[in-house]
Amino acid sequence: MATQVDSDIILYDLACIKNVCFSTAVWRIRLMLNYKKIPYRTAFLEFPDIEPTLKKLNHLIGSPTTRGVDPGTTPSGQKNTYYSVPVIQHFPSNTLLMDSSRIAHFLETTYPDPAVALVSPLGVQIENHSRLVIGSVFRTSVMPREIHVLSPRSQEYFRRTREARLGDGQRLEGLLADGKEDRSWEAAREGMQVIGELLRTNAVAGPFVLGAKPSCTDFFVAGSLEAARVVDEGVFDRVCGFPGFRGVYNGCAPWMERKD
Repeated sequence: MATQVDSDIILYDLACIKNVCFSTAVWRIRLMLNYKKIPYRTAFLEFPDIEPTLKKLNHLIGSPTTRGVDPGTTPSGQKNTYYSVPVIQHFPSNTLLMDSSRIAHFLETTYPDPAVALVSPLGVQIENHSRLVIGSVFRTSVMPREIHVLSPRSQEYFRRTREARLGDGQRLEGLLADGKEDRSWEAAREGMQVIGELLRTNAVAGPFVLGAKPSCTDFFVAGSLEAARVVDEGVFDRVCGFPGFRGVYNGCAPWMERKD
């Protein structure tokens, strides 16, 4: 693993007991770093340590108006209610950035070669569909299993916060009970097929969404699949059972060899 001395960037990631990346949002940035061969090292954070760590970093780095984007603000300048990863600390510019979209824009501007398309009409369509369809399935299939790859400290935090979002005294395990998971997949079937068709739009030109070269949308899709795979191989296989998904995943595989 690279050290701070020979790394341009620290990538702040979620910790798990497998000591690899399992966050969909972080994988999107990790793939971009690996593809561009940008020197970086990873700092894994337990769930309850994210906010205090990033608050401390933001205080040390200084004014966000001159040093970068405060992890505690939105692009409009309003205060966020929570801190999250990915976050990068870029040493050459003394910049701290939160939010995968802003980080991707910064990386593309700062390290333009090889180029990565950040957005495209097809990519926006795929990502919007995926957030609705795959996001719903992952909420049922991945979220209740995610707790099993966390340390005891993070398990307590994860259960408390996620079950609060579920409301009505629901437990994470309840998402997998009474056939709920299978019904979720059945409801998503048509949407998954639509996404798969969109992923194969330019299949003649290459394995990626736009053809021969990867884009941020490919990293979004492949990263989501790899994150699911770390949590549960069966969920990964189930998604890849739909045409289109495995092709993008395999195309991005060389940049997923480094997972920490």
